[in-house]
Formats: sequence, structure tokens, C-alpha cells
Amino acid sequence: MTIQQILDRMQIAELNDMQKEVQERYNPNADFILHSPTGSGKTLAFTMLLDKHLKQDKPGVQALILVPTRELALQIEQVVKKVLVGYKVTCCYGGNDTKVERNKLREAPAILIGTPGRILYHMDRNHFDPQTISALVLDEFDKSLEFGFIGQMTSIVERLTNLTNRILTSATTMTDIPTFTGIGEYVMVNYLDNSAAAPKLSIKKVIAPAQHKLKALFKLLCKNGPKKTLIFCNHREAANHISELLEDREIIHDLFHGGLEQVDREIALLKFRNNSNRILITTDLAARGLDIPEVDTIIHYQLPYKEDAFIHRNGRTARMQSSGEVYVILKPEEDYPYIDKDCPEELLDGEYDLPPNSPFATLYITGGKKDKINKIDIVGFILNLEDVQKDDLGIIEVKEKEAYVAVKRSIALSIIKQANNQKIKGKKVRVGRT
Repeated sequence: MTIQQILDRMQIAELNDMQKEVQERYNPNADFILHSPTGSGKTLAFTMLLDKHLKQDKPGVQALILVPTRELALQIEQVVKKVLVGYKVTCCYGGNDTKVERNKLREAPAILIGTPGRILYHMDRNHFDPQTISALVLDEFDKSLEFGFIGQMTSIVERLTNLTNRILTSATTMTDIPTFTGIGEYVMVNYLDNSAAAPKLSIKKVIAPAQHKLKALFKLLCKNGPKKTLIFCNHREAANHISELLEDREIIHDLFHGGLEQVDREIALLKFRNNSNRILITTDLAARGLDIPEVDTIIHYQLPYKEDAFIHRNGRTARMQSSGEVYVILKPEEDYPYIDKDCPEELLDGEYDLPPNSPFATLYITGGKKDKINKIDIVGFILNLEDVQKDDLGIIEVKEKEAYVAVKRSIALSIIKQANNQKIKGKKVRVGRT
């Protein structure tokens, strides 16, 4: 497989400097450590390395990718499937149906992606053979340690007795690599201090007394208009409170935090990706390891206590060397050592219109990959409806049992009425709003 083929599949013009250096310096006879910021393209970098170790028609799992969160597992699955065409890929994570995962593991995938707890669950029940695994990726390893997965990861690695290649990635510098990883002689690429690759961030502060913070946030959203915005809170209660305010103003948005069901979190991210909503209110759960492209603005409604967390949050914008803006909402007496005292202030002394809602809405269709339904089938199905044009369709994502389609909000109801209980590839489907 050539690099150009991979670029075409990923729809990018070229590899960035970090990815090029990884390719140049990688030694298949040594372990590999990559330190690089959130949003710099680590997933593509290590996926291209795995391509050097996989063999077609070799039985059993060949590569295991361990990650700290289910959202990151799903993101990596998408990239791996685009890059490593022809290899079976299976993703396992907490909150997913264990029976469905077991059925997928009966015919062992070449690449297995998962969270430590769920991978250990399948290991303990002999749902796959760890002896066939030769390559291990520990992605966002610092986050896995922070989440307390040491015991589970240790148990997993101990059973991988035929490993020949280990790859570790981290968004913070790790001076001490735990011995349980088994990493011996290694090559390191460190882009954490690379100024040329640093994101182009504009950071401004908004000063507001505690009783006026919510009002200041609202005015900032109005002033910023249609910009795609992530609002970070330290606690889910604050996120819910902001959501109630926006709900009262009929401003379309979504929530993303650990108090929500997994399916609701996944749909919130999906709608943010496909531009059905432009405002996502979240906790640090969305600070790392998520595929959220093209975020224009980060707003820290509550600032984290540590600078590392601040940096990771900001990594959601200005990705891949693009530009982005960051706002911190501070009470007059607040002072954070990692916020420059000369940081310019954003004044909110005008009257601003409500931010416009996205022209798109997301519909669900009760048919997916297991029904052999793909994006082309869905496009053809919807374009055959009355008064629907190609420009009325946005991003389509097809899952195992359902599909999600961004459509112009103005015709969403018409599509539902026409499409509901019709057939796609012989399957009768229901269509509705998310």
C-alpha cells in the first residue's frame, strides 16, 4: 500500500511533519514512543506503522490497540478501516453489547481495538487467542494511567507473550515508562515542544462576577454567531445548567458528559460532526481522543485546575496546524498561573442577535451495515423522494443497525413523512428525528 493511496482514502493532501518523521524514523526492530499534542494526527501515524506488520490471510488477532475511552476506540476504528483496507477490524468497549462483540470475535479480526476492561473481559472468557498478537499499541497511554487502568493493562500485556512490536503514544511527556509495558530499546519522536507544529490559538478572557457568568456566556455565544463551539465545564451539573438556559432560548445544542447514556453521547458527537448543531456543552470527557473536526471556538466556562487539562481542552480547536480561538470566563478575583496576565479581554458591551441554528437536522434510519445498507443506498433512497435535491443532504454515517443522515432542517419533516415505513434493499425502515 502506498502513501498516496492512504492520503486519497483519508482525503488529505499530504502527511504533516510529525507523521513524516514517524515514517522516517520508525525501526521495526525496536519499540516506538510518540509524544505529540492532541489533534496532531497520532492515529493515522501509528496506523501506518501497523501496516508494516500485518499479513494477509494470517489467522488470529495480529494487532491490539488499547485505548482509555470508548469514544477514542470508535474514532480509531474509523481511521483503521479507511487505511488498512482488506483487514477485519473489531472494536470492543464498555457499554456495547457483549454478545455482539463475542460473535464478531468468533472469526478473529486482524486488528482488535478496545478499552482495557472490555478487552480483559473477552480475554478471561477465551473469546480470542492472545498468543497470535504480535503488535501492541498503547494509545493515549498517559490518559489510561490517569484513569487507573494499570491493573487491567498489566493483566492484558502479561498474556501477550509473542509480542514483537510495541507502540506507545502520549499527549504529555512521559519520563518513566512503566515496566509492565515491556518496552525495551525504543525510538522516540517528540513533537510536544515543536513550535512549528503548535496550534495557532487566540486566547481571550471574559471577566464576569459569579452571578453574571451565565449571562456573559450567553452574550459571548450570541456575539460569536454561527461559530462551531465547544463549552467546557468542570462538572456535569454546570453543563446541565447551561443546557437549560439554551433550551429556554430555543438554541439548538447538545450535551456530552459521563452522566449520559452511551448512545446519547455518541449521537451528540455525531450531530456535532455533521453540523446539525454548532454548540456542544461538555466536561473534560471531550478534552482528548475524540474525532471532532473543524471546531472554531473553545469556551472555558469553568477552568481546569491543571495546565495540562487546559492544553488538552484547547487541542480540540486549531487542529492540524489550523487556527482557532479560546475564551476563558473568569471572575474578577480569579487568577490561574497558566493564564497570561496580559491576555486580552473580550468586551461584551453590545446587543447581539441570537446565534443562528444550523440549517441541518439529523434523521435516523433503522437499517445499517448488518442489513447490507450503505451510504449510496441511502442517498438514492432519499433523492427518489419528492422535492429532495442533492444539496439537501449532508453527512451520512452508517452504523451496524442504523444510519444517521444530515438533511436540510426545512424539509426534514417532509422526508420523514415520505420515507417512514418504506423499503431500502428490501428492508422496511422507520425514519425519524434524533
